[in-house]
Amino acid sequence: MQDPQPRTPPTLKATYFDGRSAQARPVELHIADGVLHIYGADVAVTAKLREVQWPERTRHGKRMAQLTAGGLVQCDDGDAWDAWCRASGLGESSVVVLQQSWRWVAAAVVAFVALLVGFQQWGLPLAARAIVAMTPHSVDASLGASSLKAIDDTFMAPSALPPEQQASIRQAFAQALSAQAPERVPQWTLVFRKSKIGPNALALPGGTILMTDELVQLVDGDTRVLTAVLAHELGHVQQRHGLRMVVQASALGAVAGVVLGDFSTLLAALPALMGQAHYSRAAEREADAHAMEVLTAAHIQPKVMVTLFDKLKAQRETDREKALKADKADPQDGDKAARAKRIGTAISWLGIAFASHPADAERVAFFQGAAQ
Repeated sequence: MQDPQPRTPPTLKATYFDGRSAQARPVELHIADGVLHIYGADVAVTAKLREVQWPERTRHGKRMAQLTAGGLVQCDDGDAWDAWCRASGLGESSVVVLQQSWRWVAAAVVAFVALLVGFQQWGLPLAARAIVAMTPHSVDASLGASSLKAIDDTFMAPSALPPEQQASIRQAFAQALSAQAPERVPQWTLVFRKSKIGPNALALPGGTILMTDELVQLVDGDTRVLTAVLAHELGHVQQRHGLRMVVQASALGAVAGVVLGDFSTLLAALPALMGQAHYSRAAEREADAHAMEVLTAAHIQPKVMVTLFDKLKAQRETDREKALKADKADPQDGDKAARAKRIGTAISWLGIAFASHPADAERVAFFQGAAQ
């Protein structure tokens, strides 16, 4: 019986560059016994396959292979190159195969998005809590002092409330807190300011709680309502929400920058802003729960907080009517519109303030349910 004729290895027409000059030489390639043979009119080069850097297959473009000893082969016909590789027994890695499948690419994108969402929803808050727990309270105090200065310089003026009224509000709040275990009451300082942004209250890192004159006037100085507001803000201090917001915002911005690249500050900032909106709402719910605990222990009906929402709703309606009247009176006043827009933006950036709270209806239902 005659031995079968040895199979002739498949060949491919290509171009060879020796790496020393820019001259392109037409050659043919074939692979035999684990060796790449490159031959042409004045070319005779061999290289073991492990000494050749084979490119990943792409849908378009030229195909090239780099010789580690120097030199390069190139083929303009990508389909012919791919067919020759298959016929020569050059397999592709699983990564390349998956990259060429739109189904696998789509699945990878979905999995990556799910991973990011999971990180944003659960991983980052847990990491932030751990980081904050290891951070000394002096950091909160320093951050709170700088924040208060920035807010004072931009949005606030000295309070016009009588000192005795300020003292009465502080005393009412301290009396409510006396029903709490001492270890559950963080250090706090209550300051009053006349505001350029209307009724508001916010907690700063380190224990400073700022309340505006306009908020006191909105509820006619009712110390029960103001105590409920202050209990809510103290919940932020207790949970160190201010520092947690800083940690989470910084981490989200860093992740967004890595994922999206540094080519667009705006694109990198958007995920961080959207993520922080979620974290702010979650923090507000924790603070509401703290307010409920303080009010219940002090024998103050939690529904007093509903009074605040009713007053705020009425105030918004009044402000809206005033804005509509002003617009009708002078619709061309561009400066007024720009000023209103700037003030609205400023309120939304105050962080842990009423502007970032969950919907009023949700909170009203929470406090009314507790009262029942």
